[in-house]
Amino acid sequence: MMKNQLVLPFSCIAIIFLLQIAPITSQGPAGAPAAPASPTNVTAILEKAGQFTTFIRLLKSSLVGDQLSSQLSNQKSNQGFTIFAPTDNAFASLKSGTLNMLSDQEKTQLVQFHIIPSVISLTQFSTISNPLRTQAGNTDNGQFPLNVTTSGNQVNVTTGVVAASVDNAITSNSKLAIYQVDQVLLPLAMFGTPAPAPAPGAPKKEVPVPSRAPSGSDSAPVDSSDAVANTFNSRTLAPYVVAATLGGVLLF
Repeated sequence: MMKNQLVLPFSCIAIIFLLQIAPITSQGPAGAPAAPASPTNVTAILEKAGQFTTFIRLLKSSLVGDQLSSQLSNQKSNQGFTIFAPTDNAFASLKSGTLNMLSDQEKTQLVQFHIIPSVISLTQFSTISNPLRTQAGNTDNGQFPLNVTTSGNQVNVTTGVVAASVDNAITSNSKLAIYQVDQVLLPLAMFGTPAPAPAPGAPKKEVPVPSRAPSGSDSAPVDSSDAVANTFNSRTLAPYVVAATLGGVLLF
């Protein structure tokens, strides 16, 4: 009887001990680091959205797409981007051969002209300052200026060559905003009409300069009254001189 009484309390203690250590062993290691965020792939986002085949091809061939994904995946960088993505219909509306006539560098600049190195939400478009600076660089007139205007809920993008409308947002977060546009954004530096050369000026006509007598000339002005008097005297005395001459001859 005494032996059974000792076994029962010991069993209870063992059960209580096991119940206490069970939660401890079931817990995972404290403070485990969170899984890293998946890298942002710009071309994958556009492929999922559809109708951006030509723009995706340009992003890949120019390596701009890889550069964007690399910068967006850098956890230490706060760099964000806004991309205006033209649809396949937008590229189809270009004049035939437009892309083929561009060099590889110009194709890269064309893609970069659709990218702004900061994140702009739809509500911020109404308060931003124009012109916007793109990845293509210089915003001077005749180079790569990009202007955004709003009218109500409508957002328009102008380049000096074309005017495009923002149709909808494909994605928008703290590091990346992609907007669908209905026109390919053509920069002035590549597609602008060059200013006509100034017309040559008409030759200047030479104005004749009246000649003047040299200074210190000894010629004195002729008095017209003296000339008339001399002429009158010569004409008046001429007959008498002739008569006197004839008379002298006859007398001889």
